[in-house]
Amino acid sequence: MIAVVLRDDMPACVRWEILMHERFSDVWICKDLGRATTRADPAELGRAVLAAYLTGRDSRGETFRVLVRTDHGHHLVITTAQLTDRGWEADPALCQALPAYLRNALTRHQSREEAGTPPT
Repeated sequence: MIAVVLRDDMPACVRWEILMHERFSDVWICKDLGRATTRADPAELGRAVLAAYLTGRDSRGETFRVLVRTDHGHHLVITTAQLTDRGWEADPALCQALPAYLRNALTRHQSREEAGTPPT
């Protein structure tokens, strides 16, 4: 018999889906998905994923959210309303768990904010 012990300090696989609401049919469409093995807080990871995905995109009139699922069977939904804190910034250690294209988008966005230049 093999015993599997899960502890909170063990890295867990976190999966996310970036969803866009299609208002005419009233359904959520998966625009992107990913996963990472990390000790990071799933809510913070979800915020970083959504912020990075929306960086540099014209999302006017669209509604986006991120559905985050953990190995432990928990799931949570991150909406754009949870990104409104002007002082929020993704933790650099957390960004390392993101795929390169999301990590790079956040890095470019934070560099522009520090320099005071508008997004392109």
